[in-house]
Amino acid sequence: MKILGIPGSLRKNSYNRALLNAAADLAQQSFEIEIFDIRDIPAYDQDSEEAGFPQEAVEFKKAISNSDGLLFSTPEYNYSIPGVLKNAIDWASRPASCSPLNMKPIAIMGGSAGMGGTIRSQLHLRQVALFTNMIDMKKPEILVSKIQDKFDKDLNLTDDDLKLHLKKFLLSFEKWISIFKNDHISKKYKSCLK
Repeated sequence: MKILGIPGSLRKNSYNRALLNAAADLAQQSFEIEIFDIRDIPAYDQDSEEAGFPQEAVEFKKAISNSDGLLFSTPEYNYSIPGVLKNAIDWASRPASCSPLNMKPIAIMGGSAGMGGTIRSQLHLRQVALFTNMIDMKKPEILVSKIQDKFDKDLNLTDDDLKLHLKKFLLSFEKWISIFKNDHISKKYKSCLK
């Protein structure tokens, strides 16, 4: 099983990227998590779409299409998801008739320095997932408050409770994917990604 990890933060020392790295380390026995850097995807512009998709957006769509599920790890900016994450999803959702997001199983996690644990950004991402027809796993949740206390200076996850919760989350996500995995849909969308 292949999971595409999508960090919502571009920061070099992002705790949310570190959370994805920790998930990848914990998941090694069950499935592979490949992390996709959305940094180079240009700003969505319908005029650009009509002229031809930028290569970075094409690569992102292919990576989504080649995965069995998506694992988002997002910070919270102004009660929402970062603009770069929304931008990447906007490109991947176009055109709607050929979106690899359609019926794609997803899971969402995130952490913040404060007490909110990214609950509002995760709710907003679930709204976006609803419109783009992604199938989001509702429970269990990974809402990490005071995330800076869960990692060491080298961004290694040190909190044993979070490690255990993350393992349970990944096992649930594996089951979620197996319920909704649909090779027919995957083949349909791969065929239109030329």
